[in-house]
Amino acid sequence: MPPSTLPRHPHPLVLAVRLVMLALVGALVLLATGRAGQLWWVALLAAAALPAVLALGHPVLPRLSRAAEVVIVGLAASHLGSLVDSSGLAASAVLVYLAVPAAASTLQRRYNEGLLLLGGGVAVALVAAVFTEAGGGGREIAHLGYLAACLQWGVLIALGIFVTASVQQRTYGRGEDRPQPYAEATRLLTQLRGVARQLPGATLDPGGISEHLLEELRTVARADRAAVLSASGGGRLVVLAQTGVERVDWETTLDADSAIADAWASQQPQTAPRSQARSHPGGEVSALVVPLVAGVRTVGLVTLEADQAHAYPPPVVAQVTELTSPAALRLEAALLFDEVRSLATNEERQRLAREIHDGVAQELVMVGYGIDNALATLPEGAEQTAEELQTLRGEVTRVITELRLSLFELRSEVDRHGGLAAAIAEYARTVGASGGLRVHLSLDESTARLPAATEAELLRIAQEAVTNARKHAGATNLWVTCAIDPPYAQIEVSDDGHGIADQRPDGRYGLAIMAERAERIRGRLEIRPRRPSGTTVAVVVGTSPRRDTVRGSDTAGRRGDTRG
Repeated sequence: MPPSTLPRHPHPLVLAVRLVMLALVGALVLLATGRAGQLWWVALLAAAALPAVLALGHPVLPRLSRAAEVVIVGLAASHLGSLVDSSGLAASAVLVYLAVPAAASTLQRRYNEGLLLLGGGVAVALVAAVFTEAGGGGREIAHLGYLAACLQWGVLIALGIFVTASVQQRTYGRGEDRPQPYAEATRLLTQLRGVARQLPGATLDPGGISEHLLEELRTVARADRAAVLSASGGGRLVVLAQTGVERVDWETTLDADSAIADAWASQQPQTAPRSQARSHPGGEVSALVVPLVAGVRTVGLVTLEADQAHAYPPPVVAQVTELTSPAALRLEAALLFDEVRSLATNEERQRLAREIHDGVAQELVMVGYGIDNALATLPEGAEQTAEELQTLRGEVTRVITELRLSLFELRSEVDRHGGLAAAIAEYARTVGASGGLRVHLSLDESTARLPAATEAELLRIAQEAVTNARKHAGATNLWVTCAIDPPYAQIEVSDDGHGIADQRPDGRYGLAIMAERAERIRGRLEIRPRRPSGTTVAVVVGTSPRRDTVRGSDTAGRRGDTRG
């Protein structure tokens, strides 16, 4: 580093510590020798310490300065020890200063350098003592007291270096090159991207992995009903996939008295002579619940049921466990990928909402205020200009309303306790009220929950359908129907407008986005005309096991009917 870039003033703490230590060494030298002339060693130490104090940022000078201090301490200890009979006391007077260069290196996390400086200082003191003894004219200085002083201060300072290093490693981690959180996250996400590109098919889809696992299990064990469940918020489980012709309301709470809860807690397969559903018609039943364990973490459960007694003997349990073991890691990777993608998506939606609110929305409000001021200051006789400004003011108000609805859509999320149907209903009521639509709601939702990623995509599809009906259909009524029985779900949004054929191009772009969202969660999107007028948008996830369709029986499909 050039001299011009060196600090103009010494660091106050470093300067204070060195001044205190130099004063202490001077006092000890006077006490041990009684000769003021020996203080020149203290002046020499001060001169050697200047580069370490004034050039803190230089890559070489501070190290050379600390090395010079160590050599001077060793020579001074040897010389002062030769002046008096009690050489141990005189040597200790300057050996205490070895703590300064060693501590300076340690505080910069150069632990090896600190130990090297300490060892070098003791070695210089001992070697210099030998030469002083050989040419000192009969004075014996390398006796036990001198050696004891060197070893004493060497051990004490080494212990200080060890304690300081231990504290620093606990506080900052090991070494200066410890990855920071964002750097570590970048490294892991980069690895995930590379691995995901090499995986065959849709192997990062939890639903697809679960369905494939159930198909494999049917080859080794009888299963009239089967499901794969995974953890969700609130201490509950969600159904990722299931097979069977009957509707099954699986026990999804982890504090219930069930084989499902026992398998989750024990991480061991559990068999039971009763169904794991909340309601079952009765009869002989055998149930097998196998935990999906990745490492030490339970990521899901496989539940099999057969309508016969003793359907799962130990050999069958062993075969099922053998198939589920490798599937656990695949499912965990898929769930983690879903979680990361959901976090990134939600963060981006919130960021866009903030940008719109703080940017375009505020500017449009100021434009509206400007139009109002212009209207207030128009001269008499400018009726045509006033009419044009009022039309422009109305258009600005309409755009601001659209932006506010967009902000509401961006910030809308499925509450972990309220559920998907409640989120869709709230959005439909809010948007319907702003557009003058009469909203008819039919909600039929199980207590079980869909996976968070599936709920989020279904909410966005419903939002787009409701928005299209308000903006493009010219409707007066809006019907929203939700039937949710995990892993099955069906959402329908119908209006009595002029139909989809006359919608604007941006409305058709919204339809394409809905189709992409449905494909992402392996759902089916259907857009059809409604009789006598209007459009129906329906999305279905999973297969409905022997139940009334949403558009079928009024007894089940309209029990939750509310009007807004």
